[in-house]
Parts: sequence; structure tokens; C-alpha cells
Amino acid sequence: MRKLLIAALTTLAAIGGASAQPYPSRPVTAIVPASAGGPTDTIGRIVMARAQQLLGQTIIIENVGGASGTIGTGRVVRADPDGYTIGIGGVNHYVVNASVYPLTYDTLKDFEPISMLANGPMLIMSRNSLPAKNLAELMTWLKANPDNVTFGTGGLASPPHISGLSLQIVTGNKFQFVPFRGSAPALQQVLGGQLDIIIDQASSALSVAKAGSVRAYAVTAKQRLASAPDIPTVDEAGLPGFHVSIWQAVWAPKGTPKDVIAKLNAAIAGALADPAVQKRLAEIGQELPTAEQMTPEGFGAFHKAEMDKWTPIIKAANIKPEGT
Repeated sequence: MRKLLIAALTTLAAIGGASAQPYPSRPVTAIVPASAGGPTDTIGRIVMARAQQLLGQTIIIENVGGASGTIGTGRVVRADPDGYTIGIGGVNHYVVNASVYPLTYDTLKDFEPISMLANGPMLIMSRNSLPAKNLAELMTWLKANPDNVTFGTGGLASPPHISGLSLQIVTGNKFQFVPFRGSAPALQQVLGGQLDIIIDQASSALSVAKAGSVRAYAVTAKQRLASAPDIPTVDEAGLPGFHVSIWQAVWAPKGTPKDVIAKLNAAIAGALADPAVQKRLAEIGQELPTAEQMTPEGFGAFHKAEMDKWTPIIKAANIKPEGT
């Protein structure tokens, strides 16, 4: 009996010791709800490669695409709130989708905000064989082809899709939207000449645009990109006010302990303070978040403001999932 009691106490002590291990005691999985090579994936990998060194544990990027990211974000919301599963995503995943899909979770209430990662404009691009040589000529070409323009998107309500909807309003066109499981494969189709145009994030498109593999007409920002000074702004190129900027951020499942959130936040803040990380983000056309947007509270307030801003706009567009 005494031996059994000692064994039981030893087991309980071992269990208690294991549960008392400081966070993180094993690798962390970061779910990216989009394909590898896309903007969310690219930005996430740049920041997490440095953040994992500061955190003291490997951060494994897991790409879970499909259904405009709702599959991946659903995985995050159902994960144990222990800090070992986090979600990396953008405005499309954690704001726009709430107005498009009948989600089983609340994108604002069912996640713990950790930090914004980056904020960046988009590029208006076409296949190189398209006859328009500048943005003004592209607008003329679009108006001359009101029913035959193919427009690549990263899925329903993805940033390219939402940007394309806005461009439809400006041009009076009805594009033939061609969805893919992420913007990276859509961009490849434009690069290969199979699709006409795309508006994609500079983070993933800048390298092929600078290489001349696609024709870049303008950046959807008020200032030119320091890493691509030859690409004019939409204001300069003839589409004034067409400003579109996409942010990326990190969340944890609801109920994740505050001390765990604080450790993750500190690692991300440290990564964003690293000159090498800042240089790589700048090279792909990204801006750093403000100091407030890098705090859980500040980013949480920003997330809510974005929900308040975009929800009525997206609902007014009456975007419906395929098959509904």
C-alpha cells in the first residue's frame, strides 16, 4: 500500500512538474489560412523566423487554404487556448469573411488579438501581352471590353476580389472573376498570360513586377514604394483616390492566458524592431504598424474599427458564397 501511495505521489508530481513548465515548452503552430507564397504567408514567415528566436521555440507555419481562409481560421478558433496554436491572417480573413460566410464563430469576439504585423498597398497588374501600356490605357481597354475581362482572385472576398469589385464600380465593367486557393496561383496565371488582370498585394507581387514578368500600372497608395520608385501611384497614373491597403496580424484562440499573449507579443515586437526584418518588409512594399497597433489592446481596438468600417460596405455589395 505504501509503495502504491509513493508511486501515485510520484506520478502526480511528474504531472504537476510538466504542467508547470514555463511557456513555451514545445513548438508553436501558426496557421496561415492561405496558400504558401501568398502575401499573408510571405509576411508571416519573415516576422516569425525572427520571433521564434526571441520566443525560444520553433514557430511552425502551417498553410490551411480553402473557402477564402475560413477553414484555417476555423482551425484556430477550435484550438486549445494554450498558446501553442496561433493564427496569422489579414483583413480578408478576420473582417471581410464575417460579412460573406455563415461562420460558426465571431471573428471579433472569439479570438485574442496579439499584434499587427504589417500594412501594405496593392499593385494593379496585367499580363504582359495585354495592349495597354499605362493605367489610362488600361482603363480605356477595360471599357472597350465590358464583358470579356478575366480577373484573378485569391478566392471569394479575398483582397484581389474586393479590389476588383471596387474597380468594377470605377470602370462600370463586370469582370469574370476567376478564384483560386490563394492569390499566389492567381498571380501565376496572370504571369502565364492565362488571365488578364489582377490587383494583388505588393508583398507577393513586387518581385515579378520588378522583373517585368507582369505589367505593373500603379500602386494603390498615396506615395510610391521606396522599393519600386518607378511604379506610379494611382493618383499619378489617372485613378485618383483608388487607395487600397491590406494589413496582416496575429491572433490566438479566445481564452489564451494573458501572460502567454504577452510573451508572444514581446517576441513579435522584438522581431519587428529588428533592422533585418524591417528591411525585408520594406523590400516587399510593407509599412510597419504603429506602436499602438503592436499592442494587444491597441490592435484589438483597430480590429473593431475595421469591422465597423467594412461590414456595411461588404454587406451592401451582397457578396454570396458560391452555391447560395
